Amino acid sequence: QVQLEESGGGLVQAGDSLRLSCAASRLTYSTGWFRQHPGDVREFVAQIIWSDDREYYGESVKGRFTISRDDATNTVFLQMNNLKPEDTAVYYCHAKLGSTSEDYWGRGTQVTVSS
Repeated sequence: QVQLEESGGGLVQAGDSLRLSCAASRLTYSTGWFRQHPGDVREFVAQIIWSDDREYYGESVKGRFTISRDDATNTVFLQMNNLKPEDTAVYYCHAKLGSTSEDYWGRGTQVTVSS
């Protein structure tokens, strides 16, 4: 198992930047972020594969969000630039211990972007 702890959410204005952090209790196969708008299903945002640094992004955030990691602390960061009101959502950290293993989730952190 792995425990995930998110931090860094908040209220910002359109065009601002924000950085989310997700600290994992152990090394994972992959760590990333999903987000959920009220009434919607969770949407994939970004993911990094620890073994080879492959990065994946959802279409709506490409070019604005960047995922990175700190090996020493098993922490993954999501740098969010040029935020838009439609980025407002609860952001959940997600991890897998293997390519086909079960999903692990953090408790979520609220990001609100005002226009």
